Amino acid sequence: MKILITGSNGQLGTELQNQLNDRNITYVAFNKSELDITNFSGVNSIILKENPQVVINCAAYTNVDGCEKNEISAFKVNGIGAQNLAIATNKMKCKIVHISTDYVFDGEGNIPYREYNRVNPQSIYGESKLLGEKLVEKFNPKHFIIRTSWLYGEGNNFVKTMLNLASYKDELGVVDDQLGSPTSTVDLTRSIIDLMETDHYGIFHGTCEGSCSWYDFAKRIFELKGIDIKLNKITTKELNRLASRPKYSILDNFMLKLLGLNTFRHWEDSLKEYLRNEV
Repeated sequence: MKILITGSNGQLGTELQNQLNDRNITYVAFNKSELDITNFSGVNSIILKENPQVVINCAAYTNVDGCEKNEISAFKVNGIGAQNLAIATNKMKCKIVHISTDYVFDGEGNIPYREYNRVNPQSIYGESKLLGEKLVEKFNPKHFIIRTSWLYGEGNNFVKTMLNLASYKDELGVVDDQLGSPTSTVDLTRSIIDLMETDHYGIFHGTCEGSCSWYDFAKRIFELKGIDIKLNKITTKELNRLASRPKYSILDNFMLKLLGLNTFRHWEDSLKEYLRNEV
């Protein structure tokens, strides 16, 4: 099996390469400068040349507030880019794994979202990612669309931001009115590799088990690292961000559970491993 990865220098792309190396699975990886997914001719020629069995799309415009200011770019990358990959992979009869987000939901629920629940994005980021989902579904039947949330791994992420801030501050304010599931790229990558070897095409949720607020997440990071810092609870409104954030974005890995493929650990167990090995 040969895998092609887009967005290879991001957190997920990096971890995919680590685990594919460990499993001796052949892959080629392209970063944004090497493969611009918004350029159909470039996408088509590279996929034709490399002839992979699976394409894993980790390329995305993920700056949530930036999407509000750059709507065209957000829809080009998250929507048209996904479409380009779906069309090109379908021509080659190969599978596509497309990474999506909890932001396709409005965050007004109070029970974990399942794959079949109604989507209702409240931001340009969420809208553009939902468009990408729909286009992948339309143009390649051999698709795995995986929605995830609060991702951290090798690269810039919430965990490293908190630890960096704690290195020169003795007090921090962290949002306590958004709930989600912190998810390790290690767990997500393991799930992607297991899933892509099947023919169980469709939409999946892939997050670590359990949930917390950003405040709870930060508190546990500092507890595990033995860092004494004063944490204050603040509201989303106090942050005054440009884009709307889901207040409740807990996802249920329902389809993975039905198929007996849910290998995600509790978020605290994954965090402990990450802090031991990566930070």
